[in-house]
Amino acid sequence: MGPGPEQPHATRDREPATDALGDVSFEDMAQITLDAIGDAVLVVDPKGTIIYLNKVAETLTGWSSQLAVGRPVEEVFCIVDGTSREPRISPSQRAISQNQIVELALGSVLIRRDGTDLEIEDSAAPIRNRKGKLAGAVIVFHDARQSISVMKKMSHLAQHDSLTCLPNRVLLMERLTQAMGMANRHGKQLALLFLDLDYFKQINDAYGHAIGDQLLREVAEDILSCVRTTDTVSRHGGDEFVILLTEIEEMRDSAHVAEKLLAKFALPRIIDGHEVQVSLSIGISVYPDNGLDADTLMQNADNAMYSAKEKGRNGYQYFDDKREMASAASG
Repeated sequence: MGPGPEQPHATRDREPATDALGDVSFEDMAQITLDAIGDAVLVVDPKGTIIYLNKVAETLTGWSSQLAVGRPVEEVFCIVDGTSREPRISPSQRAISQNQIVELALGSVLIRRDGTDLEIEDSAAPIRNRKGKLAGAVIVFHDARQSISVMKKMSHLAQHDSLTCLPNRVLLMERLTQAMGMANRHGKQLALLFLDLDYFKQINDAYGHAIGDQLLREVAEDILSCVRTTDTVSRHGGDEFVILLTEIEEMRDSAHVAEKLLAKFALPRIIDGHEVQVSLSIGISVYPDNGLDADTLMQNADNAMYSAKEKGRNGYQYFDDKREMASAASG
């Protein structure tokens, strides 16, 4: 039997790049790619003259490629300090002189062609040709407002409860510390009300988590309706909520809020066709009488809440130093 047909070499099966691109040249494909990305791209030669802008760069700078190409980078990519308004050296020139990737200084502002400001973030890198010779630099930048928006969203998520959107324990403790300082300066008191829903577990087990979650959202709204806009309502997880009443005149002010809450929750509510009755057990601690730091005030309000439960639930109880001492002694 004669030799079989010659097997094609691997390289013979590989199509040239130009064939893979069809009728589109490599240069055209590079242009299409640069115009498709989300960041602005601006290229300068070693002397700092603009030689290329992609579509996003045209939009952000306000300069068309036709007008920008051939102009000094400082004219098209004019950046200043956002506070002092002092001009800043173009990152492309720094990248060329330092022969490395550089980032734009924080707080930099781009002065667009129409004179408006745009906060930006960017980096620049030197460009070399195939022979290793310096051919210029590329600046890649974007609208910093996008980053600021993302950072604000992340900050909000880190400080708020995802179910009710109320401040979480982290944010509450921060506000509590600030409120104690204000109370000291103004000669006022403040109060913490620790709230726990009575028999929430039974409701959750009987009707399911969807009903339980909806109940918690409604509870959050009802609590907010009973306090001032200057106060803070926080969810600590589960069915526990904490209210920070800032700068109150006397202890009775916190009792007034507690009574208002109990009245608010006295009537049953309908959730997804189910009649649900929920009440509150509330513990109250007052600054400075029941603690001089945030953790102590929180613990004492929590202890008072358990005292309210022991007394039959659906009520409120102030922290009692003597009672706590007696309980500790008997233990």
